[in-house]
Amino acid sequence: MKVSNGNHQIHFECSGNDSGPVIAMAHSLGCNLHMWDAQMSVLEPNYKIIRLDMRGHGQSDTPPGPYTLDELADDVIAVLDSQNVDRAHWVGLSVGGMIGQSLLLRYPNRFISATLADTASFQPPAAGPVWDARIKAVETDGLGSIVDATMERWFTPAGLKSGGPGVNAVKAQLASTSDEGYVACCHAIMKLNYIDQLSKITAPVSLIVGAEDVATPVAGSEAMHSQLPNSDLNIIDSASHISNVEQADEFNKILLTFLKSVS
Repeated sequence: MKVSNGNHQIHFECSGNDSGPVIAMAHSLGCNLHMWDAQMSVLEPNYKIIRLDMRGHGQSDTPPGPYTLDELADDVIAVLDSQNVDRAHWVGLSVGGMIGQSLLLRYPNRFISATLADTASFQPPAAGPVWDARIKAVETDGLGSIVDATMERWFTPAGLKSGGPGVNAVKAQLASTSDEGYVACCHAIMKLNYIDQLSKITAPVSLIVGAEDVATPVAGSEAMHSQLPNSDLNIIDSASHISNVEQADEFNKILLTFLKSVS
């Protein structure tokens, strides 16, 4: 399904229990809604799931960039409105977690809870040149030129070595993402700065992070936990950035326990 928001359309899929609480989900930069496939079997029996492709990703349109996190968040609201969903649980990983912070701050009455996984609330000054170099590489040589290096950041060496359908699927998603959409979302991430506003968020928040995440390290989640008044912090061993894929069973256990506690 698709919904229009301004000059573009956002693709999304609905599944699960239509009579259950709603969970809305957004993926990492460079992925698409299928990044959450390993969570569906445990969520769908009791929840209605709405997974979306961020603009510039998957089957969503790629309007001209750069994008902002607020624009990405407004795409979520357009999807929820199209399905007549007044309130939902939010689950987002990486930039999906950043979008979640925008949603919680700007639409607090629309969200029952939020799971923010492998994400951050601000970009340190030293990150600017790193993002600039990444953008230049994609604009010059295409996203394919950084796929292998990205996978090395996203998974532990053991996770990459073991491979498996989940890891291979993420690599395929990354390789198929449009250069323009990737770069436009990079610009949104570069402006991330919510750390001083997190104390305003009163909804229950579950923070999940891989113990070996080098893209959004544990320290960033600890900083968020210290500012969020109603949060818990869960660190998953033997996982890096895409923890919901690398350690799906542990991720699912944490996610279900939290959702049951707030539903």
